[in-house]
Amino acid sequence: MAYQPSPSVAGSSLPPLSRPQLAEARRVRAVELFEGGVSHAEIARAVGVCAESVRRWRRVWEQDGASGLRRRAATGRPPKLDDSQVEMVRAALEKGAQVHGFEADLWTLERVGVVVTRATGVVLSRRRCGGC
Repeated sequence: MAYQPSPSVAGSSLPPLSRPQLAEARRVRAVELFEGGVSHAEIARAVGVCAESVRRWRRVWEQDGASGLRRRAATGRPPKLDDSQVEMVRAALEKGAQVHGFEADLWTLERVGVVVTRATGVVLSRRRCGGC
């Protein structure tokens, strides 16, 4: 039985999926296809991954069920800035460097760090400012 992908919903008002959400959606769709008896090669083509990923997902599915393929919460150190603080920093940076008292309208890691501290009171190392 050949898998027929469903047509995409044109003009959908739904926001685009993030990368982790898209990856999870692929795995969930693969489970549906496993249950339908679809071959690994067809599943790989249908969800846009290599056959080895499908084989790996199948092993996890057989061992842990569909829940084994669900996205897990991120581990590691929690972020120093919450979402509202990130938005405050973003808004401050969009005003330009000169508005914050810098001579040239050029952002450097050090300058971003200064603005983060002024806007939020949080001191970030130069290395952490690279993602700001």
